[in-house]
Amino acid sequence: MNLAQNRSVLVETFGATEGAGLRLKQAALVVAGIAMLALCAKIKVPMWPVPITMGTFGVLAMGAAYGPRLGLVTIMGYLLIGALGFDVFAGSSAEASGLTYMMGGTGGYLVGYVIAVGAMGLLARRGWDRSAPRMAGAMLIGNVILYVPGLIWLGMLYGWDKPILEWGLTPFLVGDAIKLALAAMVLPAAWKAISRARG
Repeated sequence: MNLAQNRSVLVETFGATEGAGLRLKQAALVVAGIAMLALCAKIKVPMWPVPITMGTFGVLAMGAAYGPRLGLVTIMGYLLIGALGFDVFAGSSAEASGLTYMMGGTGGYLVGYVIAVGAMGLLARRGWDRSAPRMAGAMLIGNVILYVPGLIWLGMLYGWDKPILEWGLTPFLVGDAIKLALAAMVLPAAWKAISRARG
């Protein structure tokens, strides 16, 4: 396989690389990733026209840092915990949680989470997370992947005669641009720090 298409992802740069140690590290990363996703989903930063939630940032950054396989295991674990009724989503609450919440307006975006994590992991394998321009491009691709099933689901759920783009896309573009810029700085900076540490 072309090495340019099989590079290490961030979580592979530390800790065990084989055997039981690797399995323990991966299990710990899955637990930590689920906790991080739940925390990011609850962070709301005041912004016009709507507050910025950090859920999509957490999902896309985790996909890039974990790679496609571990990322998919983590996002599926996160969705499973949400399906069981735990309050881990941005809009979930005691009144709307579990499968009831997941089958509502957010359902398509949650499907997009899974696809986007896999895509971000594959792009990271190709080194897209190591430079700011490429990471910005990866985030843009990831956001498109999130929105496509999200908007399709909204249209199917509420009808295409409704203002679907006004509900599910345009209010979030400013926040998404900010998160894109943040990820374009954070992940390449992490790689630079690792490179300096290795001397």
